[in-house]
Amino acid sequence: MAKYELPKVPYSYDSLEPHIDARTMEIHHTKHHQAYTDGLNNALANLSPELQNMELSKLLSDLNQVPENVRGAVNFHGGGYENHALFWNNMKPSGGGKPGGSLEEAINSVFGNFDGFKEKFVKDTIAIQGSGWGWLTYNQQTKKVEFTTMPNQTSPRTKGLIPLMGLDVWEHAYYLKYQNRRADYVNAWWNVINWDEVDARLSKIKA
Repeated sequence: MAKYELPKVPYSYDSLEPHIDARTMEIHHTKHHQAYTDGLNNALANLSPELQNMELSKLLSDLNQVPENVRGAVNFHGGGYENHALFWNNMKPSGGGKPGGSLEEAINSVFGNFDGFKEKFVKDTIAIQGSGWGWLTYNQQTKKVEFTTMPNQTSPRTKGLIPLMGLDVWEHAYYLKYQNRRADYVNAWWNVINWDEVDARLSKIKA
């Protein structure tokens, strides 16, 4: 069985300051993401070789193929592993602004304009009860982007949606800097979004 390894963050931990602080980035990556990585490897060890070697995205897209006694662990740790791998790449130093190209067109066709999309994303992500994520996703059935929220570490793939851009609102993602002010964190995050990477992910899916 090939073991998953903790992906590298493509910038230094302090690169996203003042919006996301270096200490939070370090703990989030080296402790929390590492825990999901270890948990995923432990869960996969209990599966058949066929499932062990399946792409994680395909495994998460059909959890019914996973034995019930391991399904919860694969859902949680597998989702946590991939969600965070996407999360680090969703951000960059001196990011923010607005999307362009095909991503802008896709957002405008569904939400009317970028401001309408941002308003919904911010409002519904702040309102998540407990821990979870706000997501921009792609629906291959409708050929359109969608916004959705997911609880805990459950991947949008479990709903048949392909994740494009996600915001982690577990308290460990922001508490050192923002404490209980989740809204401040959600609004600050828009200053570090890597729109080029999100656009590239959408273009690859549609190719």
